[in-house]
Amino acid sequence: MAWRRVSVVVPGGDAEALCEALEEAGAVSVELADADAGTAGESALFAEPGADPGVWPRCRLVALLPAAADAPKVLEAALPMAGCAPLEAPAFDQLDDADWVRETQRQFAPIRAGERLWIVPTWHKAPDPGAVNLVLDPGAAFGTGSHPTTRLVLRWLEREVHGGETVLDYGCGSGILAIAAMKLGAARAVGVDIDPLALEAARYNASANAVDLGVFGADDPLALEADLTVANILANPLRMLASLLASHTRPAGRIALSGILAAQANEVAAAYAPFFAMAPAVREGDWVCLTGTRRPGA
Repeated sequence: MAWRRVSVVVPGGDAEALCEALEEAGAVSVELADADAGTAGESALFAEPGADPGVWPRCRLVALLPAAADAPKVLEAALPMAGCAPLEAPAFDQLDDADWVRETQRQFAPIRAGERLWIVPTWHKAPDPGAVNLVLDPGAAFGTGSHPTTRLVLRWLEREVHGGETVLDYGCGSGILAIAAMKLGAARAVGVDIDPLALEAARYNASANAVDLGVFGADDPLALEADLTVANILANPLRMLASLLASHTRPAGRIALSGILAAQANEVAAAYAPFFAMAPAVREGDWVCLTGTRRPGA
């Protein structure tokens, strides 16, 4: 079976509306990416936790349509529904099933996520067999290691996991952070998420990496005091979770917060300052990772 594909770049604030309009107009799938995130020869990086399309200056949407669809007419109908206009000329092409699989796989090559960490899709060989290799395929849950918000925390875990720690990954998505912690030497890791699909993906990925990961819904009772707590979500939820995450981090334990734009860093740090001694933010592009040490008695 052949498919029609359309690629269009619009302002980030219009992306979600256009995604919905394209689906209403007949698209069977739509992927959103930061149009300015890719490097030469690479595809744009698809959405991770913290990667809200609304904050991207330019968002690329790639829609897959049935072979019989008139792709230009579908886009022509969707744009006014979303109230937006392309920032550059749209592109149209046709893909066979096999081509679509190869194209999808090409977008997710192995990613070096730190000094020792690699994220390796199942269809690739590990570039460095002696490294700490996480086997992780793209799925329904966020978290493939391609976005700065994820890489920042992975690098922090490389520095902070020395062996034997208990780790809490709140908003775990695919489970990538908790799984990485286990493979780096943590004794126990727990992933928490509100999305049932994320919990399913985290369990699957933990099994694929042969690690024993505890997976819980956000409403499940959680009796845990972590040595290391990580949360790669969004700035607003992070502010609301400050007290909760502090309660699950032991005194003198460490925390890493990501999914935060540089302009949001001070507000998030202020929410955690009553509980943690906060360190200067570490930045990659427009994104930052905030870290801190739990204050005794706070």
